[in-house]
Amino acid sequence: MNGAAPQPGTVAGTAVRLPPQVRWLGCVDYHATWCAMQRFTGERDAATPDELWLLEHPPVYTLGMNADPAHVLDAGAVPVVRIDRGGQVTYHGPGQLVAYPLIDLRRAGLGIRELVAALEQAVIRYAASFGIAASRSSGAPGVYVDGAKLASVGIRVRRWASYHGMALNVNMDLEPFTRINPCGYPGLAMTQLANLGGPTTVEAVAADLAPLLIEELAPT
Repeated sequence: MNGAAPQPGTVAGTAVRLPPQVRWLGCVDYHATWCAMQRFTGERDAATPDELWLLEHPPVYTLGMNADPAHVLDAGAVPVVRIDRGGQVTYHGPGQLVAYPLIDLRRAGLGIRELVAALEQAVIRYAASFGIAASRSSGAPGVYVDGAKLASVGIRVRRWASYHGMALNVNMDLEPFTRINPCGYPGLAMTQLANLGGPTTVEAVAADLAPLLIEELAPT
């Protein structure tokens, strides 16, 4: 029997499922953050703790791997970046909380659908705390209120590890969404917490939503 001490994050060589470490990053460049997610995912191993990055981005449109660029109707001065997640086109900008769960899915016992559902459920629970009746829509990932989209979800999984994640509209300029077909749906209405009687500060929403995200993502 090998007498070597277990590595951090393991017990007798077996990976331990711990809650993600939460990091608030502020407002950060999209491309640099995307590269950092790829690097974290590429370098992690079975002992690497999971992380949950919470942040905002400056204005940017992002297109999924197989997204149709025709869904970008009029980008204007907003950059358009084709990235390696699933889904079509969405918009990120100040006033929107972005959550990137960097999760070892095998260790967490989560499939992709379960991961998406966990992100959605955290937002639904959070919205309910303000009397906002949010829900899922069959076949269309995300969270909706009366048919308008409150939060969008787009995930990439590489070597059983997830990156990219969810964007929750808090208190932002929604006009840029009118210049795309959000998530590939022409005319899809967008909404936000501030317009529904919810909170208006992204950092405060991040602090309050993080425990719900951890509950949904963490071991049961």
